[in-house]
Amino acid sequence: MKEAVPAATLVLLRDMPDGPPEIPMIGRGKHLAFAANRMVFPGGRVDDDDHLLAGRPDLLVEGPALAPDDLACRITAIRETIEEIGLAPGIPDLSDAAMITDIRRALHGGAPLSLLLEQHWLRLDPYQIHPFSRWLPNFELTRRFDTRFYLTRAPAFGEAAADGTESSHLVWATAERHLANGGMIFPTIRNLEWIAQARDFGDAVARAQRYTIETIIPWVEERDGGNWLCIPEGRGYPVTTQRMAEADRGD
Repeated sequence: MKEAVPAATLVLLRDMPDGPPEIPMIGRGKHLAFAANRMVFPGGRVDDDDHLLAGRPDLLVEGPALAPDDLACRITAIRETIEEIGLAPGIPDLSDAAMITDIRRALHGGAPLSLLLEQHWLRLDPYQIHPFSRWLPNFELTRRFDTRFYLTRAPAFGEAAADGTESSHLVWATAERHLANGGMIFPTIRNLEWIAQARDFGDAVARAQRYTIETIIPWVEERDGGNWLCIPEGRGYPVTTQRMAEADRGD
């Protein structure tokens, strides 16, 4: 079995005055090896600079100690969100649209986020990024990721847009509307169902804090003459099984 690649993904919630929060999701390019043409949250694999930045307290807002791998993944979630949709959560002093554009362009060009923070006199605030789940598929797939899921409040500043390379388009919608639109893999669906229970961003974070983050490893179980893809009960997910024939795993 392929070794799992550490990754992080970020769910941004924009509170609405007359209904549940809206979430930006992007359509992955059809040329990509994993989850091509599916709708996903911004995110990606952890890189070396994310770990380096996790060890740079001068570039981070002070706060309680975080586990190094968790901190690196929070940094990944912020970086990937800038790259993929052009919003910059978790960077409290970044409020200039031109600067966000410059940082996004530099990241696409291969510049490390740590260097860009230094150049612009910025610091990351990892405490604005809230963990709520972690998934690790135990199947032989084209790509196998150990993915940590995080929540954050959508920044009031900046305009979200797909990058046109890894992502073809971007849609803001409630969790319920995204679910109705379809085109998502099994973990994305389950996590949207989880988020759909929340009234607003604060409620989503409060729900996440009720549960210890334990890695979810889906398994296949035979029931009623068929195979079902299952996840554990008691983690806050309203739906924990789906027929294997109907489950999209992105491979």
